[in-house]
Amino acid sequence: MEAILKLWGSMGVANLTWGQVLMMGVGGLLVYLAIARKFEPLLLVPIGFGAILCNIPVAGIGGPDGMIGMIYQVGVETGVFPLLIFMGVGALTDFGALIAMPWTLLLGAAAQFGIFATLIGALSLNGIPGFDFTLKEAASIAIIGGADGPTAIFLTSRLAPELLGAIAVAAYSYMALVPIIQPPIMRALTTPQERRVVMQQLRPVSRLERILFPFAVLLLCALLLPDAAPLIGMLTLGNLLRESGVVERLSRSAQNEIINVVTILLGLAVGSKLSADKFLTLETLGILALGALAFCIGTAAGVIMGKIMHRVTGGRVNPLIGAAGVSAVPMAARVVNKVGLEEDPHNFLLMHAMGPNVAGVIGSAVAAGVLLALVGS
Repeated sequence: MEAILKLWGSMGVANLTWGQVLMMGVGGLLVYLAIARKFEPLLLVPIGFGAILCNIPVAGIGGPDGMIGMIYQVGVETGVFPLLIFMGVGALTDFGALIAMPWTLLLGAAAQFGIFATLIGALSLNGIPGFDFTLKEAASIAIIGGADGPTAIFLTSRLAPELLGAIAVAAYSYMALVPIIQPPIMRALTTPQERRVVMQQLRPVSRLERILFPFAVLLLCALLLPDAAPLIGMLTLGNLLRESGVVERLSRSAQNEIINVVTILLGLAVGSKLSADKFLTLETLGILALGALAFCIGTAAGVIMGKIMHRVTGGRVNPLIGAAGVSAVPMAARVVNKVGLEEDPHNFLLMHAMGPNVAGVIGSAVAAGVLLALVGS
């Protein structure tokens, strides 16, 4: 009888809690959205599956001695994974649209408004019982508004490592849900006539411009904001590998093997923080709510700046491209293109939206550097 009771006590069904069942359901929902609805499967499949794995009772897969727990310690807590992701993003991304339209830097900058608005919002929550965010914690929560998971992890690992799990989950969840969150905001802030604006074809960008651009961005970062140098440095390194034309093997590795492996490991590590004991807390739910607010404000600010440019240029700028100022690259640019095609099936905005999208990547890294410089002492 004792052996039977011991066997029963070691079984998952005997140790399963309602919270674990709920979070397994959340993980399954993320996988469903990835497979059935095609919502950023590269992110949601490993995150969702990681959530299921870490909620298996007794196994301890997401714990400090579990496989995913050790992956989290090595790659996320140290900030190594975000930097490798940035190198891959730089290698995958064509900066030509930003070089051809440097004024789109303003759209990328405007979209970062959500970060600083949410910083104030996080501190305001301290008036509600159950919340007690420090300035460093509030800054870490605010960076979610940039819709840049690697930047959010990098900043939080330095300012508020105790919130790393919740912030990583929120940042990557909202990145993946860009196709759901952004379109209603874009339609609410623009008219059908504005959404139908056809923009002029981009000018050709020379190879010399493409090679010099990473050095120019890195030099400005080194001179003005060295706290952002790790992120900007890896982004520009990846782009230089792409544009130099002499290290094709390294460029392919950054674009494929390295970023693919890191994406799998990072997704599992982020998903491991969807365990019931860590996720179902008032503080985590507050972080999720603030993250959603930050992302919505950032999208709206980018679109409003796009509307201002539309007026200033006499209607030559489609304000939809301002929504791509958040740094979810290239997801936000694809959403802009999709919403534009709904109004005019012949109006392709993808390349124009890539300008502010790349600017948003740089902008979120700059915002992280600013927050590090101000509150990271």
